[in-house]
Amino acid sequence: MNEQSSTTSKPKTFLFFLLLAGTFFAAPCHAVADGRATEYEGSALTTRIYFKPLPEQMPGSQGDTPALVELGRKLFFERGISLNKTQACSDCHLLDGRHAGTDNLPTSPGARGIHGKRNTPTVLNAGFQILQFWDGRAVDLVEQARGPLLHPDEMAMRTEEEVVSRLQGIEDYRSSFARAFPKPGDQITFDHIVQAIAAFERTLVAPARFDRYLKGETGALSEAEKHGLRRFMEVGCVECHSSHPVGGRLLQKFGIYHPYDNESDAGRYEITGREEDRFVFKVPMLRNVTLTAPYFHDGKVSSLPEAIRRMAWMQLDRQLGPTEIEEIVGFLKALETENPGSNRP
Repeated sequence: MNEQSSTTSKPKTFLFFLLLAGTFFAAPCHAVADGRATEYEGSALTTRIYFKPLPEQMPGSQGDTPALVELGRKLFFERGISLNKTQACSDCHLLDGRHAGTDNLPTSPGARGIHGKRNTPTVLNAGFQILQFWDGRAVDLVEQARGPLLHPDEMAMRTEEEVVSRLQGIEDYRSSFARAFPKPGDQITFDHIVQAIAAFERTLVAPARFDRYLKGETGALSEAEKHGLRRFMEVGCVECHSSHPVGGRLLQKFGIYHPYDNESDAGRYEITGREEDRFVFKVPMLRNVTLTAPYFHDGKVSSLPEAIRRMAWMQLDRQLGPTEIEEIVGFLKALETENPGSNRP
């Protein structure tokens, strides 16, 4: 895929959006046949241009077997593959139904008790994104899974071989790897470990009421939420937060019009060294955003309304009023996972 950063001074499609928005707000009302909601004729067309329902499967999951997924589930909750056996993937990406795949901390402590410098993103629906990590340095969930195991501020294992050795000494894992990777050869390898973790993470598909709405169930959203959706599009949030994940599909400079007040993290520039990548980050998904505070790459904004206010100012050069922000928050509630318990271990 093309990893070039999108750092234009104003989204190129903005004029096109405004034309659509004009059609959208000028369209007459009509009653839906079942009487559950009132729609605008332009709404369905405009919404379909920017959004798609969440697919039932994540990309790459077609060949995942039950044995591979089950192994990945065990490894996701395995603290024995951290330096002092105190840290697992699940300690930062909680799947208990309340945290929506995060730990709700500004930054997360690793096995050594050291906090990283970036906020932990949700693992729910993560495989629908075009890249992983805030700086987009991993192209998929397999590559992403490699990072935390060996990162000194996270699980802090020193080498791939050390990770493998920990698991080779456990009989249950020897049999689990043999079932997941039945071909002759060494089953417990670092490559197999991260492949299994990624296979489990690909099962964490978490649809919301918004998906039912996109499939034609107009009553899945309240009138207030539909109004919030219209506001979300009219303001211009949809220019970056769109498609299946409602974000996560491009890289963008953080602070197009006005800078963020914390410039200590240069974002993708730290990976590429290219000046045009300074303060460029992956646009985060907005699914479950109402449940995954605090916000931004540094986790320094605790309030969702405040995050929306800042984003409109920094990225769109707009100063939103309290009512506009409240409307957008109302729509974002429709992106909450409907059955959070289905993601529990």
